Amino acid sequence: MPDRSHHSLPQKLRRYRIDERLYTLIIAAIIGLLSGYGAVLFRFVIKMAQYVFYRSTEDILNFAHTLPPFAIVVIPALGGLLVGLIVHFGAREAKGHGVPEVMEAVALRDGRMRKRVAGVKILASAICIGSGGSVGREGPIVQIGSSLASTVSQVLDIARVHQRTMVGCGAAAGIAATFNAPIAGVLFALEVLLGDFGLASFSPVVLSSVTATTISRHYFGDFPAFIIPGYTLNSLWEFGIYPFLGVMAGLVALLFIITLYKAEDLFELLPIPEWLKPALGGLILGLVLSKWPHVFGVGYGAINKALLNNLPGLFLCLLIFLKIAATSITLGSGGSGGIFAPSLFIGAMTGGFFGWIANSLFPGIPASPGAYALVGMGAVVAGTTHAPITAILIIFEMSGNYKIILPMMITCILSTIITVSFKKGSIYTIKLLRRGVDIAGGMEQNILRTLKVGQFMTRDVPVVGESMKLIDLINTFKRMDVSYLHVVDGNGDLSGIISFRDVRPLLQEEALHHLVVARDVATTDLVTVTPDENILTAFQMMSDSGISQLPVVSEENGKKLVGTLRDKDIMAAYDKAVIRHEIEGL
Repeated sequence: MPDRSHHSLPQKLRRYRIDERLYTLIIAAIIGLLSGYGAVLFRFVIKMAQYVFYRSTEDILNFAHTLPPFAIVVIPALGGLLVGLIVHFGAREAKGHGVPEVMEAVALRDGRMRKRVAGVKILASAICIGSGGSVGREGPIVQIGSSLASTVSQVLDIARVHQRTMVGCGAAAGIAATFNAPIAGVLFALEVLLGDFGLASFSPVVLSSVTATTISRHYFGDFPAFIIPGYTLNSLWEFGIYPFLGVMAGLVALLFIITLYKAEDLFELLPIPEWLKPALGGLILGLVLSKWPHVFGVGYGAINKALLNNLPGLFLCLLIFLKIAATSITLGSGGSGGIFAPSLFIGAMTGGFFGWIANSLFPGIPASPGAYALVGMGAVVAGTTHAPITAILIIFEMSGNYKIILPMMITCILSTIITVSFKKGSIYTIKLLRRGVDIAGGMEQNILRTLKVGQFMTRDVPVVGESMKLIDLINTFKRMDVSYLHVVDGNGDLSGIISFRDVRPLLQEEALHHLVVARDVATTDLVTVTPDENILTAFQMMSDSGISQLPVVSEENGKKLVGTLRDKDIMAAYDKAVIRHEIEGL
């Protein structure tokens, strides 16, 4: 008899007639509760870390002048050293801005993440931000909330098909608790992470976001994340000005994306241990902070100054490039933190600078530079994340002013179009593309990337020498009943392929049967793969070349033929990947 002693919690609940949808909502509320408290804990740990490093929890602009010159240079380096050690020995997933790791887990593993990630991410990101790292807390809290959601799903044995949604619940809760913006949290999870607006995903994500927002408001009050100025549309002529801001924001977002990954590449080339690189990045950042403390940490103080028109126009322009450099150094060197707040910072400075120019050129027509700073925040976020709906709603929720919607829609859409046109992938997905993971390709394609040609190739390959006569080739085709023969030279290296179609026109030419040899009829312009290449790459090569099989060669010593990969081998690999995924989901 089958062993029925073990039943998952969902199975036990079904015996008590608890509907599965209700059960999912209960779990979503639990995730929202945990993620809300996770956000509260994370903010507390950041403040605690900053106090340990600087003996103050205020904004850096309020006390930077009281710090010794060496302190603001050395402390970010010390923080970077601690972050490098924590990430190296704790959880490598905690490195960087967090969201790509969540997206990868959703795309490849149905949202399953290691349980230790939340704790390591809280500690690493808090130290990075508290010591001065020019990053945000939104990316980490997305990863923290998603990790908590994944842990809850695994502990409660949630079906794999629902675990993706639960991870989205954790991400939405994190964003909602951080910005006091529950709608934006929902849209971020659905638009950026899940790509699914269906009711089955929408309801749990909404409940989780609302629950986390309630927790956040209990501890921090119902206040927006920034000091938002009153927004008014001075003239209808402004609708002719905002498109230019959208274009400018898109170009700035593009610059941010390119600079961030160039910095990552440069630090990758340095011949020093990985755990030491964040310390070097912190030292470079400290030199920047000693002159311009505005780019310290999340930078909310400088954003508020831009929104309230308290920064000079040219200085706003300078801060755009300083923040791009500071964030790129922090994350490129291996620091831990998000890019959402830096995108808001860069957008505020871009919009404020644009508004300053617009007011100089057209006095009396545009609104104040602070209003343009507010719109610019959303536009740069839309450009970097390719999530215009989230960007529009998060700024709307923070401002509470419906009049800002039309300018936001214009600038966010144009900014997104600019970045999509010039760069494949958002600031999140580019990191995954560089790892060979294409979110747009679907789960099965991404799984095929993990399967190697050597696992599925056929090793018993028909081989002939270059000097074999045509009559012998014909007899070999008859005897072996194959469609292709592989031709090798005197060293055993692959030099060509002969298909039966190549010799068919010569079957009736008996005079040539003893004159023509294999090298004369072989196709020498070959497309080959190695055993270490992935199945998806091989399939794409087959499709592009219009052939049904690929020779597999080892390029260590010449081009030794080791096997062949047929189209039916690829189908077997695909079936295996899909079946394995479905079995794991049971």
